[in-house]
Amino acid sequence: MARKPMKRTRVKRAPKRSPRKLSLPHIDLSLVAAERAAGDLRRGLPVIIVPARGRPSLIAAAELANAALIAALTAWTKHPPHVLLTHNRARTLKIRLYTDEVVAVPLPRDEPVLSAQVLADPTRDMRDPLMGPWAAERKPLSPVAREAVRLAKIAGLLPAVLEAPLDARAAIALAKREGLIAVKADDIARYDGRIAATLTAVARAKLPLADAPNSRIVAYRPASGGNEHLALIVGEPEPPGPVLVRLHSECLTGDLLGSLKCDCGDQLRGAIKVIGKHGAGVLLYLAQEGRGIGLINKLKAYELQDQGFDTIQANERLGFEADERIFAAAAEMLKQLGFTRVRLLTNNPDKVEALTRFGIDVVERVPHAFPANPHNETYLATKKAKAGHVL
Repeated sequence: MARKPMKRTRVKRAPKRSPRKLSLPHIDLSLVAAERAAGDLRRGLPVIIVPARGRPSLIAAAELANAALIAALTAWTKHPPHVLLTHNRARTLKIRLYTDEVVAVPLPRDEPVLSAQVLADPTRDMRDPLMGPWAAERKPLSPVAREAVRLAKIAGLLPAVLEAPLDARAAIALAKREGLIAVKADDIARYDGRIAATLTAVARAKLPLADAPNSRIVAYRPASGGNEHLALIVGEPEPPGPVLVRLHSECLTGDLLGSLKCDCGDQLRGAIKVIGKHGAGVLLYLAQEGRGIGLINKLKAYELQDQGFDTIQANERLGFEADERIFAAAAEMLKQLGFTRVRLLTNNPDKVEALTRFGIDVVERVPHAFPANPHNETYLATKKAKAGHVL
């Protein structure tokens, strides 16, 4: 007896749902986006920057340029990339400044990789002296040019980037296909102003020191997951102050290795000793190596100093300002500790002005100078003559 064919039951499939957007109200995702983009830039990966209006751009770190990267940028955007430089770097290369803050320099067809690296890195000027001459484009910059260079600084890289324009649809498709991070230009522009407000104390412990045995330490982390800052609290200073305070920017070579090229180690240990003798105070150890340009760039500055440039000239030849530090984090840490009035251990009037601008009352500048040695005499003289330090 023939069997009747079985009826097939159709299984209804659930309609496809678009992935839900991450929504974590306690995290400022704009800061996280900027930090992620900076991390990819450090890895040598391209990043898409999206302006509020106008065309997005595909960017990559110029100092990390290679043939595959430039070929990919050109293929993906249908445009050969140019290099964005700061005015300070452009002046060093004798490039005329037709645009504000940043200039765009076309890459030559011959040796584009070497050209990108030489444009970015002044430590190569002596090794590749016959490169150029260079000329900037006269047309208006892209709407993300300034933020592209700023992202390189956030990443701790030289402030020079490869850039090629994209249209909006191509940017979306490229981000999905290649897994590239896209970040809003506004998120980069607001990064410095917002990061300090997100600092949170994440660790506390007693830390007896040779010159200040009654001390404790507090570590602060920003919501972006970036570098932590430290507060060393000596004794029991009473809020709101005035409290004796030292703002000390980290210096691995001076603080840890005892470098004689600067006075940072003397200033750190001297501040702990002074605060210890006073009986109470706060030392903020800030994660802004090399006056805010980062350790690797500071070592590049040292290489330029070996060629005869002073500390400020070296920073500017690298494309940075003479001092890139921002003291909003220091003011925020003091406020979280309950201090709004300070006696500031410093020779740098800019620190007084910065803390005042961020809402801390500096009632007194306490001198904090140490004798020069044969290796840092010129360094200290430059800080006095060019940076206005009271020495």
